[in-house]
Formats: sequence, structure tokens, C-alpha cells
Amino acid sequence: MHDPVAGDAMVSDGFWRFSLALYSRPGVAPALLRLQDRDGLDVNLILFALWFGLARGGQLTRAAIEVTEAATAGLRTQLVAPLRNLRRGIKEHADDDIRQLRAGVGKLELTAERRLQRRLALLAAPLPLPSGDDRLALARGNLDRYLGERATSSEAALVLRAAIALTRAAPGTDLGT
Repeated sequence: MHDPVAGDAMVSDGFWRFSLALYSRPGVAPALLRLQDRDGLDVNLILFALWFGLARGGQLTRAAIEVTEAATAGLRTQLVAPLRNLRRGIKEHADDDIRQLRAGVGKLELTAERRLQRRLALLAAPLPLPSGDDRLALARGNLDRYLGERATSSEAALVLRAAIALTRAAPGTDLGT
């Protein structure tokens, strides 16, 4: 018997693993943070667009992107962004107590990010998965639709290349399927 909760957890865990693996690749974190800080884009939605195309073989329409943005807006604006701002506001410090507090805020921020990604993965479950389509083209199209005019930026190109390299370097591994 299929356990939908277990299946949902497997999918969201796969998205999280994909995100961590991509974020850790050279140059990706700074590129994503520039897109976030400079252009007001959501790093998790960028990662979702890539993961949904590369790992799931799915295509996001503009309407689907708007639904995902709306469904995650509360968590993003009420938890993720305030925790990020708090962590960034607590500068690296020599005082051990302050360092520990900053690290604790960082852990809460990551927990909120993971919850947001879980919501995104759950939203992806009912979306159609075309068969036989080129996953690279799907990921590129998803990214282009989310980024809009910023899709041609050097940061977007770097992140897309890293995502492609990641999936080619780990074929058959569970990075989100």
C-alpha cells in the first residue's frame, strides 16, 4: 500500500538534497545570493525551478510559478526573511555567546527554508510530468519563466551550468526523484 505521507517526505527530502548539493558547488551560493539580494528573487524558487525540471522532468507554467509564490509567501515573509535578516544583523563576533546565538538563528533559518521547500515539493506532486522531454530544456525553461529578464544574467548561467554538472556527475543517484 502506498503511504502518501512517506512519499511526500521522500520527494521533499530529494529536493532538499538537490538544493544542498547544488548550493555547495563552486560559485553557486554567491550567485544565488546576488539574485536574491540584488534582484529580489527567491533562492528556493530558483532551486525549485531547476529541481522540478532536472530531477522530476516537470515543466512550470507562469501560472504554476505564481501559485508556488503565493503558497509560500507567508512562510517566506514571516519566517525565512526575518530570520535571515536577524542572522545577518548579528555580525561575526569574538564573544562566544554571540557566536552561539547567531549559529542558533542560522539553524532556525535553515529549518524554515526546509519547511518552505517541503511546501514547494508538495505543490509539485500534482503537476503533470511529461514523458520523454529533455529535462535540461525543461529546467532551462522553468528558470527562464521564473527569472524573467534576469534569466540572461551571469549568475543565472552559472547556477544552470552547476545544476547540469551536478545531475551529470551523479546519474542514478537520488537527488530528488
